[in-house]
Amino acid sequence: MDPPPQPPTSYPSSYTKFNSALNAGLLNPMSPPPLPLDKTRSSPTLFDMMANEQDYHPRTAAAIHSIPAPPQQAHPLQPARSMDRQVLLQDRVAELIGSCSPGNQFNDADSSDVRLTLTSKDGLSVTLCVHRHILVAHSRFFAAKLSDRWSKQQRTLPHIVEISDCDDVEVYVETLRLMYCKDLRRRLMREDVSKVLGILKVSAAIVFDAGVLSCLEYLEAAPWAEDDDEKVAALLTQLHLENSGAGEVLKRVSLELAPSAVAEEVEVGSGCNGGGNSGGGEEVLVRLLQVVLEGKDEKARREMKGLVSKMLRENSTSRGGAIGGDLRKESLYSACNGCLRLLHEQFEMAAGGDQSEVAQIARQADNLHWMLDILVERQIAEDFLRTWAMQIELAELHGKVPAIHRYEVSRVTARLFVGVGKGQILVSKEVRCQLLSTWLEPFYEDFGWMRRACKGLDRHLIEDGLANTILTLPLATQQEILLAWFNRFLNSGEDCPNIQRGFEVWWRRAFWKRNGEPEQPPRLRITAICENS
Repeated sequence: MDPPPQPPTSYPSSYTKFNSALNAGLLNPMSPPPLPLDKTRSSPTLFDMMANEQDYHPRTAAAIHSIPAPPQQAHPLQPARSMDRQVLLQDRVAELIGSCSPGNQFNDADSSDVRLTLTSKDGLSVTLCVHRHILVAHSRFFAAKLSDRWSKQQRTLPHIVEISDCDDVEVYVETLRLMYCKDLRRRLMREDVSKVLGILKVSAAIVFDAGVLSCLEYLEAAPWAEDDDEKVAALLTQLHLENSGAGEVLKRVSLELAPSAVAEEVEVGSGCNGGGNSGGGEEVLVRLLQVVLEGKDEKARREMKGLVSKMLRENSTSRGGAIGGDLRKESLYSACNGCLRLLHEQFEMAAGGDQSEVAQIARQADNLHWMLDILVERQIAEDFLRTWAMQIELAELHGKVPAIHRYEVSRVTARLFVGVGKGQILVSKEVRCQLLSTWLEPFYEDFGWMRRACKGLDRHLIEDGLANTILTLPLATQQEILLAWFNRFLNSGEDCPNIQRGFEVWWRRAFWKRNGEPEQPPRLRITAICENS
C-alpha cells in the first residue's frame, strides 16, 4: 500500500507575504491556551533575517508596541495546532486583500515603503506592505510615529514597523484596508454590527478619524439585533467619543447615556435634541396605558395589552421600576379610578333604560381586569380590593342590567377571589367580609354566563380561590356563606361554582374536632378523613 500523501511543506506564493498564524481573537476564550510557537524552524523567518542584518539599526526605533485592540467574537473553528491557525489566518487575510478593487494599492509590495507586521498576543502575526504617506495622512497615531524625521533615520526600504499585542489581527487588517478606500461608508455596508464595532475600536486607538466617523454613521443608520444594544452602548461609553457623533448612536438605546456622551447637545435645546428626564419614562408609560384603555379595535387591544404587560414585567424585573424610573402606584390607581368612574356611569345609563352605551360596560370591566392583573403582579392590589368591596351602589345596579352585558364585571370579582385565595392580596378580615357581602351574590348570578362566554376561563382556579377566600373568615361566617352556597348549588348545578372542597374543610373544622375526637398525627388523620368521606 502506498504511504498516505504528505501535506505540502511550503505555502503558495500568494502567502509568502505573511509570516505567521491566526490571531487569538478567532479562538474560543474558553479553550485552552494556544500551543507555543515552535522556536526551532527549518528556515529563518523574516524577523530572523532582519535581526541578522548588520547594517540594520535597532528595531526599537521603528517598532510600535501595545496598541489596545478590540475583542473578536469566537470563531466556530478551534484548531488545535498553530500551523492550522496560521493557514486559516492567511486564508482570511488573503480573502480580504483579494476583495480590494482593481488598482487598489493595499498590500502592493512593488509600490509600498513600509512593511507592517501585526502580532497577536499569543505571538501569531501577519505582515502587510503598506504606504507611509497613506498611514500618515489618515492616522494621527501613525503621523506621530512615522514622522519625516523618523523616516530619514531609516537606512533601508521598506521601513520595518510592528504593532504588537493585537487581540484581533484580522480587524486591524480590515481597518488598514479602509484607509485605501474612497467610500468608507459603502465599504462598511457589507459588514455586520460586531465587525463594525471592532473596526471602530481600532480606528479610535490609531486615531483614524475618518474610520471612526464612518463607523458611527453606520451604527446610527443600520438596524441592530436587540442583543447588539448593550455591546454598542458599552463600547461607545468606553471610548468617550464625545465630539464624534456617538451621542446620536446612543440615543437609539438609552435616554440616560445619550446626554452624557454629547453634553453640548443637552445645553443647546429641547425636543428631538434635548433627550429626556427621569420622569419622562413614566409619562410615556402612562400614555401607553391610556391609549390601550381607550382603544376601539378589540383584537388590537388584546395584542397591545399583552405587549404592555410584558414590557412592564420585564422592566420591573430588570430595574425594579418603570422605563426611566419607578412607575408610581398613584399613576396606576389613577387609571383604575378612571375606568371605574366610566363603568359606574354606564351602569346607571343601562339601568335607566339607555342601551346606547351598554357595550362599554364589558369594555371598562375588561380594562379593570387587566389593570388588576398589573396591580397583583406588582403586589399593590390591596387598595383596589378595598375600593371594589365598597362599590355597594354599583352592585345594586348590577341586577338591573342584562347578564349578557354585565358578566364581565364578575371577572373582576373572580380575580380578587383568586388573589385573596392564593395569598397575593392581603387585607383585613373586615375587608374580606365586605367583598363577599357586596359581590358574592352578583358573582353567583353571572357564573353561568362566565363559564359559557369567557374563552379560556379556568373554572377550577376561580372555585379554589373563592373557597379559600371564604375559609379565611371566622367559622361562623364560613358556615353562613357555605350553607347558602349548598342550597344554591343544589338548585343551580353547573351555573353555580362548585366549592365542595371548601365546604368539606369547613365541616371538619366546625364539627369533627368539636365532637371530641382525639387529635391524630397528620398522616393518620388524613387517612381517617378519607375513610369517613
